[in-house]
Amino acid sequence: MIKSIKSRAKLAAALSIAAVSFAVCVLATATGVFDFLEYKTYDLRANLFASSFKPSDDIIVALLDQASIDWANKERGWSWPWPRKAYAQIVDYMNVGGAKAIAFDVLFSEPSAYGKEDDAAFAASSERFGGVVQAVFFGGGTLGEPLLGEFSVVERVSADRLAFSAQLPIETLRSAARAVGSVTGKPDSDGVFRRYKLFEPLDGEALPSLGAAILIAAGFEEKTVVSDGRFIKWGDYEIPIDENAKALLRFKGDLSRYVPYSAADILQSLEAYSKGEEPLLPPEDFEGKYIAFGFYAPGLYDIFASPISSVYPGAGMHITMLDNMLSGDFIAEFPLWANILICFLSIGSIAFLTLYANRVYLSVAALFAVESALVGLSALFYVKGFWMIVVAPTAGTFAAFVAAALCKYAAERGQKRFIKSAFGQYLSPVVIDALLTDPSKLKLGGEEREMTAIFTDIRGFSTVSEALESPSKLVELLNYYLTVMSDIILDYQGAIDKYEGDAIIGFFGAPIYTPNHAALACKAAIAMKKAELSVNREAIKNGLITQKAIDALIKKYAAPIQTPVYTRIGVNSGDMVVGNMGTQKKMNYTIMGNAVNLAARLEGANKRYDTGGILIGERTKELAGDEFIYRRLSKIRAVGVQTPLRLYELIDLKQNASPLLKETIAQWNIAFDRYENREFAKAFEIFSAIYGENNRDLTAKRYADICDAYAQKAPSAEEWDDGIDNLSEK
Repeated sequence: MIKSIKSRAKLAAALSIAAVSFAVCVLATATGVFDFLEYKTYDLRANLFASSFKPSDDIIVALLDQASIDWANKERGWSWPWPRKAYAQIVDYMNVGGAKAIAFDVLFSEPSAYGKEDDAAFAASSERFGGVVQAVFFGGGTLGEPLLGEFSVVERVSADRLAFSAQLPIETLRSAARAVGSVTGKPDSDGVFRRYKLFEPLDGEALPSLGAAILIAAGFEEKTVVSDGRFIKWGDYEIPIDENAKALLRFKGDLSRYVPYSAADILQSLEAYSKGEEPLLPPEDFEGKYIAFGFYAPGLYDIFASPISSVYPGAGMHITMLDNMLSGDFIAEFPLWANILICFLSIGSIAFLTLYANRVYLSVAALFAVESALVGLSALFYVKGFWMIVVAPTAGTFAAFVAAALCKYAAERGQKRFIKSAFGQYLSPVVIDALLTDPSKLKLGGEEREMTAIFTDIRGFSTVSEALESPSKLVELLNYYLTVMSDIILDYQGAIDKYEGDAIIGFFGAPIYTPNHAALACKAAIAMKKAELSVNREAIKNGLITQKAIDALIKKYAAPIQTPVYTRIGVNSGDMVVGNMGTQKKMNYTIMGNAVNLAARLEGANKRYDTGGILIGERTKELAGDEFIYRRLSKIRAVGVQTPLRLYELIDLKQNASPLLKETIAQWNIAFDRYENREFAKAFEIFSAIYGENNRDLTAKRYADICDAYAQKAPSAEEWDDGIDNLSEK
């Protein structure tokens, strides 16, 4: 015991520390301070135990994957999109096999491009089977307030009932379906989908989600759903819900755990079965099964962040919902009183044990034991189907431990210096605090991880600087530009490595790792290019860019100058080393590696291809995903890199693209295919047309000129080199 603290004083101190720590913990929990971390600990549990739970044997996943698209194109001459008779045939084979129902996680909101007969064929097969579910999506994300009370289940919904944005199946398919199911969802505050609504309220009725609608299609006849705010009762099903009527899903791994079937294999099986031959997939495989059909080819399916993956297929949400209903293993949130009790017991025990322990190692051991118990209990309760909060009691126990330790140290006369040192550490800057916590970070070297690097440079900046009136104007212009552009990088969770004159070198994915580092870098690059307009406007308005400087640029480039300050950007993703580089006396937190160097090469390559300003590498495009518009350019061999790399020009976010831009990109792809197939005359016509529509598209003009020259005189094999460009400059 601490002799300077009497028993009553220690008791009062323990009670005070426990009460304050508990109050702060509860307040922080109520205001959502711990939400993000709590979500991540939940995701850790979900990942850890996903493979421990067996998916339902009654669910089959049918996927239209890239292999199916390739097979159909080759064997049946189907281009994309497929005719709807293909889906009709899939339904017919499910009918033959005696499947219970099939739900399409596909929005058939437009008539078939193959004509009314094509839609009619799909509808006819749906009616014959009698167990088809079609998807409906509501643009608003929700139809109303959460369910509370008793509702009638609606199996279909007509367009005239909806006074808001919605994508419904066309009437032909909607009327032939046994039910429609909502595929509308909204993630948690951190962008991750952990919960889903079993039913959406619709004018006093309950519209089922896709996972619930498939049960209706399979013959579940209960027409009433009751919600008391804690559970939804639907026949024999009792599903725990949160205050928004969402069910917390138990994920059991990726779609491969459900043994997915390829759409091509199903179609081939039907064909063989019809001829009396042995099918690839015996029809009895589908007997009594629930079939979930979705797209799984690159660029065709929705991607969501789930607790077990940042790129989880959207169809997996509905499959997991159905699986949880069939297995009865949804996750229920711990009652409020139980979470409060856990916080109180853990905080109170640490406060008392720390103050009453007569050795430091005993109080540390007590802290470790309590924290271990919290982790163990949270894992155990997750397995049993409950989400016990762990961050709040953990933070509370640490706070109580620190407070109790400081109280003990303050009572000991010989520990005053230590207390000052401890407080000094807590008040230190973040970086210093991190180094004090982990001194190994002071060592030279770094860690290898996949990241994204970004390099920027201003076109003709030396010309601009020479034309400015004074060095002070140059410094003011440069500081203004670097501030705007650097803030954009930081806004998108990037980091600034260094400045080299007017150039910015940055990276995404460190020191805090972000899985979507490539997408964040692309968004930052697009935002930087769009910020150029205001940068130039303000710089001219404030006299930072003079007419003399603009005239100097016009003279240098022999062309009109729309934006005197024009940024070229290179973005590349790959394995890099990030960490402290330098000497023991002087070190910088920076990035190194070939992938970093290639980002710099891409920035410079903008000049060669006369792009709109942003070039990215193949890996960046692959990681960034389908939310951007890209323009394919040639393969290159950069200086010091022998393996050819495909270039892509980053244009914009898809959500910002106009129909004209989308059509132009489509035409560009056709032209580029012909260019790489050495059909130069045909490619020339399209490139010229693109340049003619927008004579500022100098990239199109460049390729048009190349195609014109090659059409006049075919290039030799050495000149052509498979269309690969060798970059001679860094």
